[in-house]
Order: sequence, then C-alpha cells, then structure tokens
Amino acid sequence: MNNLCTDIGYRSINKHGEQLCGDQVRVIEQDDNSTIVVLADGLGSGVKASILSTLTSTIISTMIAGSMPIEDCVSTIAATLPVCEVRGVAYSTFTIVRIVHNEAAEIIQYDNPHVILLRGGKNFVYPETATEIGGKTIYRSKVLLEENDAFVLMSDGAIFAGVGKSLNYGWQRDNIIEFLETVYDSGFTAKTLSTILLDECNKLYENEPGDDTTVCTVKIRQRQPMNLLIGPPSDPKDVNKMMSLFFSKEGKHIVCGGTTSTLAAEFLGKTVDTGLPLYVDPDIPPISKIEGVDLVTEGVITISRVLDYAKNYLETNEQYTDWSYKKDGASLISRMLFEEATDINFFVGRAVNPAHQNPNLPINFNIKMRLVDELSEALRKMGKRIKVSYF
Repeated sequence: MNNLCTDIGYRSINKHGEQLCGDQVRVIEQDDNSTIVVLADGLGSGVKASILSTLTSTIISTMIAGSMPIEDCVSTIAATLPVCEVRGVAYSTFTIVRIVHNEAAEIIQYDNPHVILLRGGKNFVYPETATEIGGKTIYRSKVLLEENDAFVLMSDGAIFAGVGKSLNYGWQRDNIIEFLETVYDSGFTAKTLSTILLDECNKLYENEPGDDTTVCTVKIRQRQPMNLLIGPPSDPKDVNKMMSLFFSKEGKHIVCGGTTSTLAAEFLGKTVDTGLPLYVDPDIPPISKIEGVDLVTEGVITISRVLDYAKNYLETNEQYTDWSYKKDGASLISRMLFEEATDINFFVGRAVNPAHQNPNLPINFNIKMRLVDELSEALRKMGKRIKVSYF
C-alpha cells in the first residue's frame, strides 16, 4: 500500500428553468480500500431525468461495489428503467471510475464525454477498449495511478456549453482539455477544479444552461494530516495530557481560542505573540503567533465563519473567492482544512469559558460543541478522515 488517497469533488448546474438536476453523482467506499464514483446523466431534463439518473447511479454503484460484472450492471439497468417513448432508450448514460487500493483506476464509459486525465497538469491519453454489451458500445480502461493524477468526469452539458450563444458548435472535448491545462494548478482540490470548469461552462451558457451540466473530479494525492485544538479540558489536570497528545501528532497544528493558546504556549515554554492586531476582516478577530504552532486564532467566532464556508463549499462553492486568498484566521483555517488536509484530528476541551456565560453574548458551551460537530460532519462530506477527541 502507498500513502495516496482520493480527493473527490463535484458540482452541477440545472438546465435553465428546471428545479431538479437530471445528472447524478454517487460515491461508494468499498471495504477493500477501493472507491467507486458514478456519474449518470438521465435522458432529457427535469423530474424524469433526475429519476433515471438516480436509479442508474444507485444500481451501478451498488452492483459494482458488490463485485458484479459490468455486463450484469448494464443488463440490469436496461431491464429496470422505463423506456423513453421518444428515443426508445431504456437508461441514462454513465461514467464509472473505480479507484483500486489507490494504485490503479478502472474507467467504464457509456455515451458520456470521455474522462479527461490530467497528469502533471497536461492531458494524458489513456488506452481504451470498446466492447458491445446489450447492443451498446462500452469503453473500458485501466490506468496505473500517479500522485496528482486528476480524472475529470462530465455530463454532455459541458460539451454543449455555448451552443447557439457564444459558440456555434459547443465546447468540444479538445477545447475543455486546453482550458483545463491552462488553469490547472497542482494545489487545486478536486472541488476547486470542478468549480472552475463548471463556472466556465455556465459563462458560455450566458448563465442560462441549455442542459444539466455536471463536472466531477477525482484527484489522487498524498495523505496530509492536520490537527486542530479548541478549548481547554474540563479538568485542569488533563492539560498536559491533552497538549502532549495534540503536539505528538504528525502534521500541522492549529490552536483556536485565547485560553487555549495561552495553555499551549505554556506547555511549549513559549509566549503568545499578539503583535499589533491586524483586522484583515473586521468581523474576525486577529490571529496570534506561538513558536512551534502553525496557526493561532480566536475560537468560536472564527470557527463559526469556517463552518459557514464549509457548508457553502459543499453546495455552490461560491464563497471560494472569499477564503481562498485572504489572511484572516477563518480563511487560513479554511484553506488548511479544505485544501491541504486529508486526515483531521480535533482536540476539543469541554471546559466552560466564563467569558461565554455573559447573557449579552450569543455564545455558550453548547454552541461550541455544536460548531465542532457540524464542522466535523461537513469535513466528512468533503471526504476527509475525521477523529474527534474530547477532554
């Protein structure tokens, strides 16, 4: 086994005027340390397309996870889904990427734009084998993985972007490859790369998409542990134990909260350097410095903003430009947790902060616990491995 892992991020936009998306992405983790990603594109748009793509992605991912042959998957889909009265076709198109032990990728494609593989930021032409299953041409590939490989899956809304508007014949796959090679940065997460491509599609549609459009990126990267400490322990006797465990962990260390940072500095035999307070964001308290700690911030207010960014990241990711370059504590934590980290350890103290008991402050112990719980869950949905330890 290697130290690689998969970073998966996707976004969709609906056809203009439709409430539901006819595309569906489904991710399943297998017990044998393999990951299955299915992108299904239901025929047409709206409710019918949404049902078709949901059924297709669910059936395929469940059967593949159960080690069923692809032939059985396709025949099952054909027998299960209703036939389109106009086209006479019984199921949606689909793309399957299965990452096996983070060593190899199996790609299975039917009628969606073919997966683009970026290796070193450039298009990599991988081998494809065409087979006939139930009268349909299925393309299959197997690729040995390298660090920073990025597989870009998309529905056909991407290559139709701009038809009849900014482009005569849509955005062809070669044009998309050229665009991706131009904007690619090895530091981009899968979600960021998907967002950049989807936003460009939406621009070509002049913000009125003519078809459901989905982009899903699967990026292969090294595991990166991250550790975040917030709040002192409920029993003062546990301070050394909490700090010892926290600072013994591999990876970067983030300390949140005034009292917490004071305790961390005392444990390290250092001082908290507040310097001249720099309010990069007037709503976020300034950061401090402790030698031996990667980032020191205020607690609840900062983490609350990080949670807001995390929720948006999982949805439209429109706030990416708010946190992707700013220097305030919430933006710095967001970049470290969302973009850098793959494995995150939370060390949460249960002590009640007397300052938070002021009835004029909208902060209490329960809010801090809820923030940690919700942020942990959001990060899990991003595909992070999360461990929370309470003291």
